[in-house]
This record gives sequence, C-alpha cells and structure tokens, in this order.
Amino acid sequence: MRVAVYPGTFDPMTLGHLDVIKRAASLFDSVIVAIMINPDKEGCFTFAQRKRIAELTIIDSLYTYLALSSD
Repeated sequence: MRVAVYPGTFDPMTLGHLDVIKRAASLFDSVIVAIMINPDKEGCFTFAQRKRIAELTIIDSLYTYLALSSD
C-alpha cells in the first residue's frame, strides 16, 4: 500500500493545497493530510477551525485521512 503524507498548517486551506491533495490521491492508495501547529506563526484560524475546514473541503476523497499533530 502506497501512502502519501502532506503536512502543513493549512492556514488557510487554498485551492493550491486542494490541487496537491487531489493529485496525490490519484497517485497513492491513501493520502494523510497532517494539519500542524506552528507556534512561530500567527494564524488566521484556530486549529479546530482549520481541521473543520479541511474535513468539509476534502470530504469527497474517501481515501484521504486527517492526521492531527501539535508538534
């Protein structure tokens, strides 16, 4: 099984991010979107908001999973 991991803060999630996720989904068996927290950046959205935006945005990709990390 081929797995891709796409880490980032996704603050905000952009069309470019979605394009990378969709392209990766066509190349890999599954794609893990790892939403990270960067303490050195002042974000636009909270972690919970970014997670929810990602869930709503990529919900149509059945083989895409959200990995959550605070590191």
